[in-house]
Amino acid sequence: MRILGRDPKPPADLVRTLDLPRGEKVLAFAVDDNTGSTVAATTTELVTVAGSQVLTRRPWFEVDTGGWSPDTWTLSITWVDGGRGSQYTFKEVETRIPEVFHERVRASVVISGALPTTGRGQSGHVAIRKDLRTGEMFDQVVLGRRTNAADPQVAAEVDRLRIELRDQVGLAPVAE
Repeated sequence: MRILGRDPKPPADLVRTLDLPRGEKVLAFAVDDNTGSTVAATTTELVTVAGSQVLTRRPWFEVDTGGWSPDTWTLSITWVDGGRGSQYTFKEVETRIPEVFHERVRASVVISGALPTTGRGQSGHVAIRKDLRTGEMFDQVVLGRRTNAADPQVAAEVDRLRIELRDQVGLAPVAE
């Protein structure tokens, strides 16, 4: 598999199906070996397409984590809404999707901080993210499955970190 270089120009039918706003571009694309769907990484979102139908369209700020396995040629993604993750496999395909995925997700994260958690298996973070389409910045709280948002200690740490990060980037204080 070759990852360096540029993806070829996207097919016209893919561009038509994506119906991208003016100025937005397809940065990388490839066919997923598991589903036969085309995965397109655009300037502002990750889109999956089957034929002339858009199956999923997720802005980069909805990605929580992702990882590329060079051994299996698989991109695994978890989403901030806690919904079912996504996996795409691109065996022996010349694509820049792993690099573009990494770069676009990083571009959507302005600043982030981990929550100090006390319980076993607890995790979470607060981030200031950017909508790459509009440029709007906003805070985003992602808690692990074992972290209870109703726990007063967790809620206090979330509030503290939200205030701190918003202040660092010049966003208005959190409305109570």
